[in-house]
Amino acid sequence: MTAEHQRLDVNAAKPVPLVQWGPYLSERQWGTVREDYSQDGNAWQFFPFDHAHCRTYHWGEDGLAGISDYFQHLCFAISLWNGKDPILKERLFGLRNGEGNHGEDVKELYYYLDNVPTHYYQEYLYKYPQQEFPYDKLRTENRKRTALEPEYELLDTGIFDDNQYFDVLVTYAKQTDTDIFIKIDITNRYSQPAYITVLPTLWFSNRWANKKLAHRPSITWLSNSSVKATHNRIGDYYFYFQPAKDMLFTNNETNTWKVCGIPNKSIFVKDAFHDGIIRGENIEELREVKQGTKFAAAYKLRIAEGATKTIYCRLTNTPSDNPFARGFENIFALRKQEADDFYTAILPKNVNADQANIRRQAIAGLLWSKQYYYYDIERWLTTTDGITPLHQSRKHGRNHDWPHLKNQDIISMPDKWEYPWYAVWDLAFQCISLAVADPTFAKHQLLLVMREWYMKPDGQLPAYEWNFGDVNPPVHAWAAMQIYNIEKKQKGTGDIVFLKKIFQKLLINFTWWINRKDRHGNNIFEGGFLGLDNIGVFNRSYPLSSEMQLEQADGTSWMGTFALDMMDIALEIAIHDASFEDTATKFFEHFVLIAEALNEHHLWNEEDKFFYDVLCVPGAEPKPLRIKSIVGLTTLFAVSTIEKKMLDKLKDFKKRVSWFEGYRKKNNKFWPNEERGDGEEVLLSLVRQDRLVFLLERLLDENEFLSPGGIRALSKEHEQHPYSVNIQGNTYSIRYEPGDSTSDIFGGNSNWRGPVWMPINFLIIQSIRRYGQFYGDSLQVECPTGSGVHMNLCEVADELTRRVVSLFEMDGEGGRRLNGTDNWFYKKPENQHLVLFFEYFHGDNGRGLGASHQTGWTALVAELISEMGPKKVKQGSAELQTL
Repeated sequence: MTAEHQRLDVNAAKPVPLVQWGPYLSERQWGTVREDYSQDGNAWQFFPFDHAHCRTYHWGEDGLAGISDYFQHLCFAISLWNGKDPILKERLFGLRNGEGNHGEDVKELYYYLDNVPTHYYQEYLYKYPQQEFPYDKLRTENRKRTALEPEYELLDTGIFDDNQYFDVLVTYAKQTDTDIFIKIDITNRYSQPAYITVLPTLWFSNRWANKKLAHRPSITWLSNSSVKATHNRIGDYYFYFQPAKDMLFTNNETNTWKVCGIPNKSIFVKDAFHDGIIRGENIEELREVKQGTKFAAAYKLRIAEGATKTIYCRLTNTPSDNPFARGFENIFALRKQEADDFYTAILPKNVNADQANIRRQAIAGLLWSKQYYYYDIERWLTTTDGITPLHQSRKHGRNHDWPHLKNQDIISMPDKWEYPWYAVWDLAFQCISLAVADPTFAKHQLLLVMREWYMKPDGQLPAYEWNFGDVNPPVHAWAAMQIYNIEKKQKGTGDIVFLKKIFQKLLINFTWWINRKDRHGNNIFEGGFLGLDNIGVFNRSYPLSSEMQLEQADGTSWMGTFALDMMDIALEIAIHDASFEDTATKFFEHFVLIAEALNEHHLWNEEDKFFYDVLCVPGAEPKPLRIKSIVGLTTLFAVSTIEKKMLDKLKDFKKRVSWFEGYRKKNNKFWPNEERGDGEEVLLSLVRQDRLVFLLERLLDENEFLSPGGIRALSKEHEQHPYSVNIQGNTYSIRYEPGDSTSDIFGGNSNWRGPVWMPINFLIIQSIRRYGQFYGDSLQVECPTGSGVHMNLCEVADELTRRVVSLFEMDGEGGRRLNGTDNWFYKKPENQHLVLFFEYFHGDNGRGLGASHQTGWTALVAELISEMGPKKVKQGSAELQTL
């Protein structure tokens, strides 16, 4: 057992399986709903980036390469200055929604290189230009561009063209969970010497301004290389550092003069270091004061061309007379070796070095994306930020009907800059990859969002903070079984108690879906946008008319999948606890009824051999919206098998299934089951075999869904043949868009009209593989369609896996497809190992798009790599195997 696994065992025994210190600091707190106290709900406008350095937050903190305790009382991060910027670089810059031609977007170069679940070892790399950071240029150029043009990125500005930048590598190595060594390596990549000012910074969250903290904490001078941080809830911490040019104190207080024109009570405000370091304002006072709530040691370094200089710090709750004793640096080598041992133990052996690197960085990104999330909606609705008057409109505005929601937890975020708030369906996917490294934390996360301070009393799960009432696909039962099976494979036994806990909460959620989203009680479901943003011709969350009903193929399919996954959970539990057997029967029968509705209603279009959403208007024929998209392909997700030996153990379930089958067949009703020839296994699926073949024919067609990097969200057929529909005199249209969206239905920063999305590809691959395991060689299809090459469905799943993984892999010239035109930068020797995990990928060329650090669900590539085997290419009757 590795050292990290031993620490994880200790963690698993805690009520909350977390260590006290971790990368819990957000990378963007400004522009979030929590910090928005405006009348109109324009969070991006109310608290912009330009306020972030001088205005305190109320619900969290942000920083660069930072850490905090798990209640975020005390925070540590780095600040940088290249001698030219107008502000210190202490947080990541990006465009707010409305500034970018494709919505909000981070405009920085940073990388999560390494991490382990207990955060005993962490590496974060930031690339800092030596020229003035092009804030205005990025805003101006993106504002000029239309939705038809690509985004203007930091590498496009030219400031990295001649390597005139610093690599700033921040490494954390823990002695104990409350004793953390910090190493800051600054490498000059330029061909000439360059200066940089580095400020390791320690500060307290401001919870005294709004009375949430009775006693104001303090950071006080101890010596020229140490300070003491005192807080009545976390006790005393000591921050040790090597002798610095300056020791500066201020307070984490809003600069009211800059924010709203009100004179400050003191010069010791949040942005005092900016004015002191850059303009020399009040610098002597900042040096002379010996106490505050924010502290920085300032180092001005001259670094020769190609050279590296290192700064060491230590944060501990134990005082030390010799904090940097001889050989202290060895802690970094030791923790690095322990991290290597951990990943050697959990990563598959059949991967090459590049694939192992991709997989490790994917998991490291997930671990870096843990974030302290604090949001009490009742308090937020009824209080102010101390600057903005309380307005009655807020009490009836965003999320006013979620007053029970009181979140204060460490949560895995999709992307700590782009999405520094949880999204429940993203979280389900994130937990699958997390389970490989830390199954206890993954289980905790999935259960967390179903607790009473998250789930609405009626059973609805909160979607995301911009609108908790939106509806996301119900993927949590599926994720629960994934996590259960991952842990069972690791340990040899599964966690039945976890399944029982989550089953009870999912039962409430399932009932909410049945009562709220099946308007006519006919097992045809709505659901709204279902997380797919602009996949339709109009916003599916808001009907065009109160008289209309949109019967959704994906809403119905998701519910069929939900029912089948609930049956699988109940069956697994029933092997150990017979009281769950009849519940398994209930979900089996519910699945049959949903499958009947999907197939026998008008969602299947016999002419196109595809499933569509259908618009129903009283007095008119149902109108299929003939958009060939993943809406119709979600029908593939509901597939499961039951082994005969399990049926034999569950007598009551077997009896009920047999009776139900006989009754329905006798009365010529739909039946979704198919038995294998040897009778040892039964297949349950929403799609019968003939329709499965039709769907796969389109899915594997390179002129439709199949791209070099995976399955597109919308058929490429709609590039030449856009789809339009006239509804009540208005025309709505949709066309294939392989890259950034030209639609601003959801802000423009998300596109489901053509690109490749990892979670959908993961589900498709898993489903096809499950079909393949049942059918074996008895069912083969052309892959790609029209190629003359036939494969069984397991081989099809392998081929799709290889295509998706190829987006990340280094090619023969040292580039990666996801880097697109930026490969010139990533082919440099110092950058070849750096991997980004984008939100989605261009449907034609595979370029990464959207959020650049979405190691949330895009980290699923780690699981796909683990499933990769040798490539098999069939040529006639011959079979050629290659590695």
